[in-house]
Amino acid sequence: MTELRHGFTTGSCAAAASKAAIYMLLSGKEKQTISITTPSGKVFQTEVLDITKGADYVQCAVKKDAGDDPDVTDGCLIYAKVRCCDLESAKNEADLKTIPAGGEAGEGDALEHTTVVIDGGVGVGRVTKEGLDQPVGNAAINHVPREMIEKEVTEVAELFDYGGTIEVIISVPDGEELAAQTFNARFGIVGGISIIGTTGIVEPMSSDALLETIRIELNQHRLAGEKSIIISPGNYGQDYMRETYGYDLDKAVKCSNFVGDTLDMLLELGFERLLFVGHIGKLAKVAGGIMNTHSMYGDHRMEIISEAAKVEGASSELIDSIMDCVATEAAVGLLDKAGIKDIVMNRLLKQIVAHMSSRVDGKVKIDCILYGNEYGALAKTPEADAWFL
Repeated sequence: MTELRHGFTTGSCAAAASKAAIYMLLSGKEKQTISITTPSGKVFQTEVLDITKGADYVQCAVKKDAGDDPDVTDGCLIYAKVRCCDLESAKNEADLKTIPAGGEAGEGDALEHTTVVIDGGVGVGRVTKEGLDQPVGNAAINHVPREMIEKEVTEVAELFDYGGTIEVIISVPDGEELAAQTFNARFGIVGGISIIGTTGIVEPMSSDALLETIRIELNQHRLAGEKSIIISPGNYGQDYMRETYGYDLDKAVKCSNFVGDTLDMLLELGFERLLFVGHIGKLAKVAGGIMNTHSMYGDHRMEIISEAAKVEGASSELIDSIMDCVATEAAVGLLDKAGIKDIVMNRLLKQIVAHMSSRVDGKVKIDCILYGNEYGALAKTPEADAWFL
C-alpha cells in the first residue's frame, strides 16, 4: 500500500516566504530555495518564487503543497513582503512582539532587539467576529503561524546583527476567490483566506481541521450568549426545512459525521439545548449508538431499521426485504406500504435521542427532527416545532 504524502500548511508557507525575503533583504543575495523546521519537527524545503526587490523591501512567494490531502489552497502562492522600518511606520502595531536577541529586553531598549510586526495584505482575511484565534480587526493569521514567522525572521536578523523593526506583510493574490470555497465568511473572516496550522504540516485524510471548524463555530455561538443550538450533519434537508419552517439549514452548525465529538463540544462549552436535524441515512446509525457516521466505522443502517421494525411487529418477509435495500429511503418506502412507517420511525427517534442524551450525561436537552427526501418529516420530538416559533 502506497504511503500517503503529508503536505505543509499556509502557515509554513508564510514563514518560509518570510524567511527567504528577510534573508534576501539583509544579504543582498538572491535565494532560490529555503527551508524551515515546522513545529512538528519536520523540515519544509521549498522553492522561492516570484522574487521582487524594491528600494527598501523584498517580496517573494512559496507555493502551497497540501500533499495527498489537498484543500482549496493547494497550489496557491503565499507571498511575504518584508521591509526594515521604524516602529511608527509599521502598519500593525497591535500585532508586534519584541523578541530579544539574547536575554530579556530592559525598559527603553526595545530597538536593540528585533521587533517583528505582522499584518495581512491582499487575499488574507480580516477578523470581524469574536471567538476566533485572532481578535477583531486583526489579519486572519493564527498565532502559531505568527510565532513561526517571528522565529524565522528573527533568526535571520540575528545572523546579520540587525536589531530594528521588521514589517512582514503576508498576501495571497487568489485568496478572496479561494475563501468563497471555505467557511471564512460564515465565521466572520472577510476578504480572503486564513493563514493557519498548528503543527506546520497537513496530515493526509486528517479530520482535525474539520473538528476545529466545528469547535470554532460552536464557540462563536456561545460567545454571542447562545445556549441553544441547531446542528445538522449536512444540508440534504434544506428544501424541507425551508418549506416547512422557513429556516435555511445552512445556518445550522454542520457536524458532518462527527456526531459524538460535536456532542462532547456542546457539553464542554456549556450549551443547554440542542435541536438535531438529520436525514434517516445518517441518523439511523445514531439510533444504533454509532457516533461517527462515516462508512469506515461500519454501515449497519438496515440492521438497525430492521430491528426496530421487528419490535413493532414487522413480518419476516418485510425484514428480509429491508435487509436487501441499499438505501434507507427504500426501506422507509417498504415500511410505509406495510403501514408501520410512523411507529418504526418514532422508535428510531427515541433511540437517537436516548443515545445522544447518554453521550452528554443528560446535561443537554435534546430535540430531534428525522426526515427523508421523499416523505419530509419522518419523526420529531414533541417540542421540535417550538424552535421555529
